[in-house]
Amino acid sequence: MRIEELHIGMKVEHPQYGVGVVKGLSEKAADILFEEGMRSVSPEGSHLHTVDPVATVSGQEVSLWQIIEQTVRSLVAELGLEKPESVVEQLGSRWHQGRLVLHPADPGLQAKEVPLEAFFHKIVMIRNNLRVLEQKINSHKSLKEAEKVEIQQYVSRCYGSLTTFNILFQNREDQFSSKA
Repeated sequence: MRIEELHIGMKVEHPQYGVGVVKGLSEKAADILFEEGMRSVSPEGSHLHTVDPVATVSGQEVSLWQIIEQTVRSLVAELGLEKPESVVEQLGSRWHQGRLVLHPADPGLQAKEVPLEAFFHKIVMIRNNLRVLEQKINSHKSLKEAEKVEIQQYVSRCYGSLTTFNILFQNREDQFSSKA
């Protein structure tokens, strides 16, 4: 087995040490955690082989786990879905650890405080759902072009209404725009 065929998290089996998980990789060796402890193993000539299922792609064996992981990442990116921790990265640094406070007009009522990260996450989820809605509208087979344009105008107006929150975004390209 060649070092290039290994990746971190891959399950492998060694004839002497048994089954282990790859924890680190260098140019010629892999740090593998076996039941008896961590070992640095050179995969070439050590009769190391993968325990994970593999698939042959373009004549090269690739871990099925790796193919699935790359496919899921591409799909998540394509659909505009994001993990909450990646959403916070889009929040401008000056807003981190901030709070949104809503004060009612009636002083007898209690104010509502919300962590800005939680509020921002909801704003980004609205953006992501609008993107998915746009994709569904544009690919809908039963809608006529005029209907698609009309519905798209409503989506653009939603984006326009949400431009108020652009101040929260770190990068301009992540902000809302009412332009189609």
